[in-house]
Amino acid sequence: MTDAITAERAAPEPLLSAGAVYDDADGGAIASARAFTTDFLAAASAVRPAPLTDERVDLAKLVVSELVTNAVRHAPGPCRLVLELREDTLEISVIDRAAAAPVPRGHDPRRIGQHGVEIVVAVCESVTVEPHPTGKRVRACLSLLPGAAGRGTGKSGARRQTSAPEAPA
Repeated sequence: MTDAITAERAAPEPLLSAGAVYDDADGGAIASARAFTTDFLAAASAVRPAPLTDERVDLAKLVVSELVTNAVRHAPGPCRLVLELREDTLEISVIDRAAAAPVPRGHDPRRIGQHGVEIVVAVCESVTVEPHPTGKRVRACLSLLPGAAGRGTGKSGARRQTSAPEAPA
């Protein structure tokens, strides 16, 4: 019998990281999360050699808006936003108390709303859903390189890993 040991390469420590907790009881969670992201990315210039383009900052705020919106609308209680800056990527995680994973819906131009997961998948390099002790963690990696297109363009680009039950997004 042969024993095999496999290991994944550990991700390098982030250059900068920060987190915040949001509860939409007052209705301002999404705007607050966007402002937090703007401030975080402004601080990134101190630890990152190249400045971020407005396009990348706007996409980061869009992804944060969509993920926090899903959490406050579809999960009980508060959610936690974690931003981790790496050399060329921003890792955006939202941890909430619902075990069900968001499900991207097929393209339907007649549908009003419920396009958030589709947008995140389209602009990010990867999107994963992981079980968390209190619910789930949705993690999206956004390239910070100018003009980068998300790998999620099309159904094969997004990497979703989940053992959590799925729920409509």
